[in-house]
Amino acid sequence: MTTDQTLRRYRLGWIGTGRMGYAMAARLLHAGCQVVVYNRTRAKAEPLAALGASIVDSAAALAGCDIVFTSVSTSDDLISVITGPRGLLTGQQTPKLLVDTSSVSEEASAKMRAAAAKRGTQMLAAPVSGNAKVVETGKLTLVVSGPADAYKMALPFLDKLGAGVTYVGEGELARIVKICHNLLLGVITQCLAEITVLAQKAGVPRSALLDFINHSVMGSQFTTYKAPAFVNLDFKPTFTAPLLRKDLDLGLAAGRKLGVPLPLVQLTCDLVQQVIDQGETERDFAVLLLRAAKSAGIELQPENKVVDDGLH
Repeated sequence: MTTDQTLRRYRLGWIGTGRMGYAMAARLLHAGCQVVVYNRTRAKAEPLAALGASIVDSAAALAGCDIVFTSVSTSDDLISVITGPRGLLTGQQTPKLLVDTSSVSEEASAKMRAAAAKRGTQMLAAPVSGNAKVVETGKLTLVVSGPADAYKMALPFLDKLGAGVTYVGEGELARIVKICHNLLLGVITQCLAEITVLAQKAGVPRSALLDFINHSVMGSQFTTYKAPAFVNLDFKPTFTAPLLRKDLDLGLAAGRKLGVPLPLVQLTCDLVQQVIDQGETERDFAVLLLRAAKSAGIELQPENKVVDDGLH
């Protein structure tokens, strides 16, 4: 069977069309997959109909699909769409496989895995690294854990979502990998904000500093991607401070559980909370730069320069 035949063989369900969920569902539709979509706010899902999706009014309506993907914000959201009223597992039918791409706690994931198993549904934890633009450019990466045969079944679709898929084993191992990833995300962004303000106050343009960093051994795909936001103060949301705070809390909880001190993570979490307390709940978490500048007694202005974000 060819890859295209495999993609069309299974009927897919998709729950959650926020920034990430919408972009990922769209990639599957562009790949020729059959996708049925549910989102609590139907209007956010309806544009996918133009790409060939069918839109339904409950998660339970996806129970006849072969594979159902979920992309939601919190552990409570995942539990709600799976086992809550009109949830995926509440009807007579259930899908063969549930693939959750969200960043949720190990405990919530294990609870949903057990609930799915009772109904004869396998589950993969498949959290992702990236944002909507990363998805659109085909550079999303995924880390996956769960039954090996379920991973084999899902792999053709996971491959269509991005550039790389890493299978790390059974159970909830992918959850701790994603938590570690997002701890690094928070700490690196805070550090980048601090050094950018340090250089700025000394008289170095932000664009010059970040150009040097991004061409050095310390540069990365992430620092390159964030450069336009730092240079031009464009904080259109890709990932908000409250969502980062949620993931930092998950990491700190894992550290307590496993007896691993995380002092840098705790400090970063406190600084992120300061940003939230200042009302920054809707813009991108890169507003950490503004907090660092305020602490240094300077006010930043956009440099209004064209800066390559590396996503092309």
